[in-house]
Amino acid sequence: MKALSDIGLIGLAVMGENLVLNMESKGFQVSVFNRSIDKVDNFIAGRAKGKNIKGTHSLKELVQSLERPRKVMLMIKAGKALDDNIESLIPLLEPGDIIIDGGNTHFPDTDRRTAYVESKGLLYIGTGVSGGEEGALLGPSIMPGGSTKAWPIVKPIFQAIAAKVEDGTPCCDWVGENGAGHFVKMVHNGIEYGDMQLINEAYHIMKDVLGMNADEMHQVFKEWNEGPLDSYLIEITRDILAYKDEDGSPLVEKILDTAGQKGTGKWTAVSALDLGIPLTLIGEAVFSRCLSAIKDERVIASKAIKGPKPSFNGDKKAFLKDLHDALFASKVVSYAQGYALMAAAAKEYGWNLNYGGIALMWRGGCIIRSVFLGKIKEAFDKNTNLTNLLLDPFFKEIVEKAQAGWRNVVATSIMNGIPTPAFATALNYFDGYRSERLPANLLQAQRDYFGAHTYERIDKPRGEFFHTNWTGRGGTTASSTYNV
Repeated sequence: MKALSDIGLIGLAVMGENLVLNMESKGFQVSVFNRSIDKVDNFIAGRAKGKNIKGTHSLKELVQSLERPRKVMLMIKAGKALDDNIESLIPLLEPGDIIIDGGNTHFPDTDRRTAYVESKGLLYIGTGVSGGEEGALLGPSIMPGGSTKAWPIVKPIFQAIAAKVEDGTPCCDWVGENGAGHFVKMVHNGIEYGDMQLINEAYHIMKDVLGMNADEMHQVFKEWNEGPLDSYLIEITRDILAYKDEDGSPLVEKILDTAGQKGTGKWTAVSALDLGIPLTLIGEAVFSRCLSAIKDERVIASKAIKGPKPSFNGDKKAFLKDLHDALFASKVVSYAQGYALMAAAAKEYGWNLNYGGIALMWRGGCIIRSVFLGKIKEAFDKNTNLTNLLLDPFFKEIVEKAQAGWRNVVATSIMNGIPTPAFATALNYFDGYRSERLPANLLQAQRDYFGAHTYERIDKPRGEFFHTNWTGRGGTTASSTYNV
């Protein structure tokens, strides 16, 4: 073992432990620390035994065990604990040393911390790390941002431990300054919410409309995972549906139908509202989790409120093809919305985001990894100024061909009383986006009627505003125009 380690890591929970083992397996020596010292000793005596991993019992000992410039990665819960650790580290470090936050942090906090740490003469990285326990150990997707000067120093480690695509390209590259890395990870998690909700809706339709059992659904997801829907989430859904409890029945049907969330999906939806981007699918995915959480109310409502009883008399095989197409088309919409949000953020915060590169970073290691992402990279490689994925020829053709089946799935679900908020909102977005004229003209008239908010006219130049005295009782004074 060398006298000094290549990198230090604080926080030996699931992700932290596995990242350390990943780093060590790629030839890096790692020093570790945890607030509960027994976790350090247990790790060194257990999974880290015989490896180039050095246990330390204080932050000072950790810092002193690192080669310069020191690189200290924190894998701890975002919030006050992270700020406290940063405050404790700063006096122990020297100019040029790097603090790395690898947790799920809200990007404005990373903006703040980057500025603060840089004011102390140090460098800061806020990086998204996706892939769960297995990804952390075998190769995650890593999305770093923060102090640009820090990237060349941590790049060899990050790209060595990241997942690789077929040609060996690592699923890790520099995203941008300040909170850019954590913003992209936040959008990744939001898209993850959307993908999961779409799959859950497909499962719900198969189960309650088509009357399929878990084994039959397992077979469908197995087939889907061998085609254009090939992805990690489809793959694990296939496996979940095949998993049996001790009594031989499907375990999934014994799991309580209430879902939790850690906040990243909500942050994505709130950011979209702040930036004025119609991120409808991810928003519905977040609200669907909220609805699932009020289980007791739903049980009462199920007894008090009646709706249609699901039934299906059509061609099951043909409907499953429609369901496949609806899932694929809705997925395209989800990514189109997510990329539109990233583009708006890049403009707002001055980031130079590489959209094809982001798709490549998500191509392997992370939870939303899929063959689909390769096509997104190709779309942005062909047109770096692409404003919406729906305008790319490949995705445009897919969605146009999927329309009939997509509409059939949404209509059938509605008529059978099966909630499909993600499928439906994706279709509504598609129809709204392709509409030259929407009814917002009436909305503007309403706003002007009750609040003198003014409106523009189609027979006058854009930017020229008008007010009408609709009742004859109002004056000529109008409110100033503004967007929130």
